[in-house]
Amino acid sequence: MSDLKEILTDIENGVLTIRLNRPDRLNAWTPTMANEIAETIRSAATDDAVRVIVVTGEGRGFCAGADMSGLQGIQADGQQQPDAHKPDMSDPIEQTFPSRFGYLFACPKPIIAAINGPCAGIGLVFALYADLRYAAEDAKFTTAFSQRGLIAEHGIAWLLPRLVGEANALDLLFTARKFNGREAAQLGLVNSALPAGDLDSHVRDVASHLATQVSPRSVAVMKRQVRESYFQSFADSLDVADREMEASFSTFDFEEGVASFVERRAPAFQGR
Repeated sequence: MSDLKEILTDIENGVLTIRLNRPDRLNAWTPTMANEIAETIRSAATDDAVRVIVVTGEGRGFCAGADMSGLQGIQADGQQQPDAHKPDMSDPIEQTFPSRFGYLFACPKPIIAAINGPCAGIGLVFALYADLRYAAEDAKFTTAFSQRGLIAEHGIAWLLPRLVGEANALDLLFTARKFNGREAAQLGLVNSALPAGDLDSHVRDVASHLATQVSPRSVAVMKRQVRESYFQSFADSLDVADREMEASFSTFDFEEGVASFVERRAPAFQGR
């Protein structure tokens, strides 16, 4: 996309980096930003040149929540200006998660949120749909909704308790208190928190490993297995695993994974 207005993108060695690009507003969320991110990730989902997606913020913030000018402009009938993109209801994962961010769960590529600064409201919800989250230790988080007279939006009431437990989720939702990256890691909301100067290099290392050392096909299948398992019995999940395991035996990546191990060399996976 050459006409992007509110995000920046670059791709290097299989890693697509998306930067929310409204640094003067701490990358506050707008419909334009939402649509550009969605289009970019949907396009990357079918691009063989992309193996990993990293989302972060330009400047000193990740995403400080919805742009307040947009909230002030909500019509008297209570209708917020919608994002232009719609869930792809032909995709089973988006059928299961028909929210504005369900496409992140449906994307077969691993998505990493690198939370470099303030992460609030809808910015926090967006980050929870990423597969992996890493934060700067001093990054500030808040759910924000209760302090704006709003409710737990866009699926966070379902997601947050599954990550941090019900008691912690209710604390964060009810109080809208601010907490930092270190506490986010202790709660299990992020995978780990790092000194601000180490965040980018750590995320690059994780992304590089995923782009070069593991099978893209394996990751895509495992991501789908986990998301589908939320609504499956153990027996159903096991049945899917058995079928997927058998199918993997006839793939290039299985042959390459075994050969690279036996030959003690780096793998050259192709995602098929």
